[in-house]
Amino acid sequence: MKSYIQPGDCITVPAPAGGTVSGELYKVGSIIGVAATTEAAGDPVVLKLCGVFALNKTSAQAWAVGDPVYMNTSTRVLTNASTAGLVLVGVATEVAANPSAVGRVRLNGVSAPAAVA
Repeated sequence: MKSYIQPGDCITVPAPAGGTVSGELYKVGSIIGVAATTEAAGDPVVLKLCGVFALNKTSAQAWAVGDPVYMNTSTRVLTNASTAGLVLVGVATEVAANPSAVGRVRLNGVSAPAAVA
């Protein structure tokens, strides 16, 4: 197929301000992904856009399987509470207890504004 470029599950982008740390979640534009490597700001970094990852969550929350998961783009900590300013990044794939520092999340690859009532 002439128009095919790549599978798209990994994308190389410039590392965001502050750089990246391998295994951490980042937002570059509307792209959400986990950094494959540690890179300085502006250097090329591969982001894994889909898959299930163990990521930092708000410790004082309990998550259920299928809960939508949102990212605070300043702290990169995840939450299951939809609040203005957060972005939807995926869904919880396992129960996460309160308290717990990490939750398992299936990324959706792109960010979307949190729906706020």
